[in-house]
Amino acid sequence: MTTQKGKIDIQTENIFPIIKKFLYSDHEIFLRELVSNAVDATQKLKTLSSMGKVKDELGDLTIHVEIDKKNKTLTVRDRGIGMTSEEVDKYINQIAFSSAEEFVKKFKTKSEAEQNAIIGHFGLGFYSAFMVSDKVVINTKTYKKGGSTKAVRWECDGSPEYTMDASDKKDRGTDITLYISEENKEFLEDYRVEELLKKYCKFLPVPIQFGMETIFEPVEGEKDKDGNPKTREVKRPKIINNPEPLWKKSPAEAKEEEYKTFYRELYPMSFEEPLFHIHLNVDYPFNLTGILYFPKAKKDYELQRNKIQLYSNQVFITDSVEGIVPEFLTLLHGVIDSPDIPLNVSRSYLQSDQNVKKISGYITRKVADKLSEIFKADRKNFEEKWDDIKVFIEYGMISEPKFYDKAEKFALLKNTDGKYFTLEEYKKEIEKTQKDKDKKLIYLYATNVDEQYAYIQNAKERGYDVLLLDGVLDPHFINTLEQKLTDSSFARVDSNTIDKLIVKEEEAPSKLDDKQKEKIKEAFERNIDKKQFEVSFENLSESEMPVTITQNEFMRRMKDMEAIGGSPMMGMGSLPDTFNLIINANNKLINKIPEIEDEKKADELVRQIYDLARLSKNLLKGKELDEFVKRSVKLVN
Repeated sequence: MTTQKGKIDIQTENIFPIIKKFLYSDHEIFLRELVSNAVDATQKLKTLSSMGKVKDELGDLTIHVEIDKKNKTLTVRDRGIGMTSEEVDKYINQIAFSSAEEFVKKFKTKSEAEQNAIIGHFGLGFYSAFMVSDKVVINTKTYKKGGSTKAVRWECDGSPEYTMDASDKKDRGTDITLYISEENKEFLEDYRVEELLKKYCKFLPVPIQFGMETIFEPVEGEKDKDGNPKTREVKRPKIINNPEPLWKKSPAEAKEEEYKTFYRELYPMSFEEPLFHIHLNVDYPFNLTGILYFPKAKKDYELQRNKIQLYSNQVFITDSVEGIVPEFLTLLHGVIDSPDIPLNVSRSYLQSDQNVKKISGYITRKVADKLSEIFKADRKNFEEKWDDIKVFIEYGMISEPKFYDKAEKFALLKNTDGKYFTLEEYKKEIEKTQKDKDKKLIYLYATNVDEQYAYIQNAKERGYDVLLLDGVLDPHFINTLEQKLTDSSFARVDSNTIDKLIVKEEEAPSKLDDKQKEKIKEAFERNIDKKQFEVSFENLSESEMPVTITQNEFMRRMKDMEAIGGSPMMGMGSLPDTFNLIINANNKLINKIPEIEDEKKADELVRQIYDLARLSKNLLKGKELDEFVKRSVKLVN
């Protein structure tokens, strides 16, 4: 062919600067686009071959990515379908550039969110090359299909002018060579290019070679002095991707060990095995495959988000999936792949996409069904994993009503003895000791077995069970359960005396008259912090503590939520620590106080009783704790 020089028929002279500046927010995307195009060309060739339309041998279809530091070039080379000169003229000079011009016209009149959405509809992947290049060269040769099969060389320096002439390329396929600009020379570094290939192209369906690697292979029949097989150093092409990732398999074909191996491939720096997996595989009403893993949660629930990788036809899109998958599932690990998710659009656009919304709903249902299946098949195993997975399930029940409806059948409550109940089972359990159907059921719970030990034991001695709700999400989870279980309420076991938490018909009589109570109250108010403690009396049994410190359930919940950044009273300042100081009117020590004539001696006894109560709540510290210890030693002597 004769050399063809031309000017692309566009009116916008500065189209390339606009594409360079606005086409993608991140220039590194160019490599994903070019390699993806090479994969598409290779896949098209394989399809035509399977239809009998390609007569020559396909041979090695590996895509090569090469750096030439001397000439400052980066080349993506495939052995795919290739192009004729007519096709280059049509798809590069006419269609793509006219699309680019239309893109620019629409782009200038849109908001930022709309601009991002437009990008995905113009097929401008090839032109991302100009974001990092001073010049781009296409060298291409089509497969044998009748007509001209002469190779073509196309060159453009980022202006509307191009050159196209014959090439001496012998092999079928396309080479795209980028002459990297000075400000983008990072893309001439091996480590940087390999990093991008592993990020965006790790699971593309055609092998991708970048450089060479050294391995040590055994020498057949030879052993060293210790009897071990001898090895030799061998260099081989480095294939940076896995063309057949596990999620492409049917769940029925995949083995348990493969799921563990694939998890290590996804997260090579993770040292813990996942608890279990969920294999996603649906083709209607949308296409979706993937594998989600439940990681083992640490006690403090310091879980990393951005662990789910989102793909479209094995091309990496993002690992920031909030709004694309349900919020509570962003704590999971794994891969989701759907060709129905567009590649080059913003996350805000994805979140409003109808297919994405359907996918989100499907994933929620699939996760719930899998958890239900595990629970029914092996409840003992499910209970053993509960402490590690409860954060996911509670988060889902708090944030997703549809998930709650399914999860209420397998969500568990654990009591302080380590026994597990479903919500329905536990309701029946506490109905045995709370028989008054006209009153709400009270779910007693503790958040720290050691700190609330005395309160727990007191409740158990009265025949009441106590739940352990010590997770970071439990304050919110309790609120959710109270909204759903309208005939029930939750009370922390130390939020009041047990007889006030679960009210009985009859109250024990008091051994104190009003005058004695007034004298005792005055003694306590002389010796306590009245801003922090409010004094009251209750007629408890003689064996119970002389003074019990409790904290109002509502105020304590507000404090708990404030501590994890979720208080509904945010913006009003930090909530004060206030407590109820409940005096047992029937305790022998309390009954002694009105009999003591010497006010100093009465105050000393009151301070000792008061400090004992504070000590039991871990409220006695510093100087006050030191004074209490010295006073206790004096009393013992």
